[in-house]
Amino acid sequence: MGTRQRLITTASELLAEEGVGAVTLRGIAKAAGVSHGAPLRHFSGRAELLSAVATQGFTELLERRTRLPESGPRERLTAACHSYVDFALQHPAMFELMFRRDLIDPDEPALAAVSSAVFDEFAALVAAAGTRAGTDPRLVAASLWAALHGLAQLWLWGGLAGASFAPSPEAALAVTLDAYLG
Repeated sequence: MGTRQRLITTASELLAEEGVGAVTLRGIAKAAGVSHGAPLRHFSGRAELLSAVATQGFTELLERRTRLPESGPRERLTAACHSYVDFALQHPAMFELMFRRDLIDPDEPALAAVSSAVFDEFAALVAAAGTRAGTDPRLVAASLWAALHGLAQLWLWGGLAGASFAPSPEAALAVTLDAYLG
């Protein structure tokens, strides 16, 4: 493994183990066993390195879509929604990093391509499942994605964890999906 990939892998490991705050260029270099200047020989700065890490997160999220069950459109969309929330709950630090525009460069080409692909795939699932007549499926997809994201984030931050009306992420997700899919 080359130094560039080792830095990305190390940053991903630090992110998973210690959270977003621990992922500094100096900390990554130390954990990777390279000089503190090595990251800047492979990346223009922290944002470019973290964008490479976030790209891996979006890539994993996209790959999860290829493992959706072969079933009807609504069932596939429901499975995709569950997969999104599951990803967030299983990888909270990665989930946070992927959407932290203050830490990543959303215009970095690889990151922009894969994050767009994730949304495009999700929008295609929404369109296949059907929306109300005259409703733009991409707008419905964006709204549903925002609801899923908010649900996952609130669960991770403890905002819903103790609520009697949402005893589990699955129960809250079921209500969200019922509201969108009817």
